[in-house]
Amino acid sequence: MKKVLCILSLALTTSFTFAQDDAPETTPLEITGSGDIYYKYDFAKVPNIPTSFATDQNSVSLGMLDIALKKKIKNISFVGELSFGPRGQRQSLLNDPGVVYDVNGDPIASTSGDSFHIQNLYASYGVTDKLTLTAGYMGTFIGYEVISPVANFHYSTSYLFSYGPFQNAGVKANYAITEKFGAMVGVFNDSWNVYQADFQKGLNAVGGQLSYVGDKTSAYLNFLDGSVSGTIVDLTASFQLTEKFKLGLNAADFSNEGDVGYSGAALYPSYAISDAFSLGLRGEYFKFKEGSGDNKVTAFTLSGNYKINGLTIIPEFRLDSNSDKVFFDSDLAPTKSASQVLLALVYGF
Repeated sequence: MKKVLCILSLALTTSFTFAQDDAPETTPLEITGSGDIYYKYDFAKVPNIPTSFATDQNSVSLGMLDIALKKKIKNISFVGELSFGPRGQRQSLLNDPGVVYDVNGDPIASTSGDSFHIQNLYASYGVTDKLTLTAGYMGTFIGYEVISPVANFHYSTSYLFSYGPFQNAGVKANYAITEKFGAMVGVFNDSWNVYQADFQKGLNAVGGQLSYVGDKTSAYLNFLDGSVSGTIVDLTASFQLTEKFKLGLNAADFSNEGDVGYSGAALYPSYAISDAFSLGLRGEYFKFKEGSGDNKVTAFTLSGNYKINGLTIIPEFRLDSNSDKVFFDSDLAPTKSASQVLLALVYGF
C-alpha cells in the first residue's frame, strides 16, 4: 500500500511484473521528489509527543527535501533516493552502525555522523514476468506509514511507525502467484536502518510477505526475524468502502530479548469531502512490553488534506494519552496526556 512517492521508492518491491518481450530497450530517467515545512505548537509549551518528525516546538521548521531517481533498461531497474533535512537525515536514518569493530568483533571507534541521506539505493532484475530479484538498501516492507510525507495522510506519525523499521538492506525475491496474490522472501542485514551489517553476523535476518491487491482492497502480511533485530509480525490493509470513504488498518507485534518490544493497532478512516479536500482520523493503541516499560498509549490524530497543484496543506490536531506520566504540562509537572496542533505544507513533484 505504498503510494505516491513510495510507489517510486518501493515499486520494485510491491510490483511483480516486468514485461521483457515488448519492453523498450530503455526508459527515460524518472525524477520525482518532495519538499515539506511545518509549524507545530504543543499546548504545554514544551515538546512532548515522542513519535518521529514534527518535533520542533513553536517554530517554522524544515521537514526534508527528497529526490528520487529511477531508470529501467529492459528487465533491469535501478532506484536511488536522497533526502536532505531533519526528517530525512538524523530523524529517520542511522548513517552507519555508529561503531567500527576490530577483527574480534569488539568496538574500537565511533563513526556516527550526519552526512549520509540515502533513503533507497537498490537494483532489480526481472528474471521472468513473475519473478523479480532485488538487492540493496530499501525502504522497509513493514508498516502502513512511510518516511516521505507525500505518501502519508497525516503529517505526524504513529507509534507503530516510529518504533518499527524504516529501512532494510539485503536481497529479496518477489513472485506473482496470480494477478492479485504475491509473495516475497528475503535475507537482510542483522539490524534495521543500517546499510552496513556487523561483519560477524552479516545477513542475519529473514523476512517475508504475502500480499493481495484488488480493485478496492489491498492487504499485506509481513514478517521479519533475526537474532539482533528481533521478530516483528505486521499486517497492513486498505479498503475503499465507497467512492469517498476509505479505511486503512495497521497491526503489529514486535519482540526481542528480555521481553523487549511492543504491540499495537491503528485505524485510518478518511472521507473525501470534495475533489480537493479530505478529512481523516488516525486512532491508535500502542503497548510497550514489560522489558520496554509496560506502559500503554492511545493516540487520536485528526488531519485535513487540501490539495492544489501538487501542494498539500495539512492542518492537524493530535491528542495522546499514556497510562504513565510520561508527558509534561505547562508547569513542567508530569502528566498522562499531551496535545498539539500543526500546519504542514508538503509539495510533491
